[in-house]
Amino acid sequence: AGEPHLRVENRVLPAGPTVAATAANAAFYYGLVRVLAEDERPIWSRMSFGAADENFHAAAKRGIDAMLFWPGAGEVPAAELVLRRLLPLADEGLQRWDVAPEVRTRLLGIIEARCLTGQNGAAWQVATVHQLQEKRRLTRPDALRAMALRYAEHMHTNEPVHTWPVEG
Repeated sequence: AGEPHLRVENRVLPAGPTVAATAANAAFYYGLVRVLAEDERPIWSRMSFGAADENFHAAAKRGIDAMLFWPGAGEVPAAELVLRRLLPLADEGLQRWDVAPEVRTRLLGIIEARCLTGQNGAAWQVATVHQLQEKRRLTRPDALRAMALRYAEHMHTNEPVHTWPVEG
């Protein structure tokens, strides 16, 4: 008997698209994991597996535009959930890991800016392909190819994706 064995699948680190974004993702994830794991009442005791599964599928389908369930908040937009609930928890977790305040601010600021602008890697890719098809009249395969080349160029700047221009 005892506590159920839970697995957390970590897919945040390869999400990039830059080293800065990967570091921000890691800080957000490990800060949250620390707080949620040490909480007196763990998240899995406050949210059903069904709700977590629905969140997973909503996030996979809608990304940053998903509506997600969170205990005590109900159904909220993903960006709002991150801004109002999860970023403060991640910051607290990073404090517990003894991460310096300026590092916490810089890395979690990248996550915050993504939420405020609504532009993450996926949103940038979709908007760029759309612009290339509309403004340049490129076919979908040509627009995807052009977007991938721009993605690689921007990736090497190490600037966070929320700052990347959507170009047509």
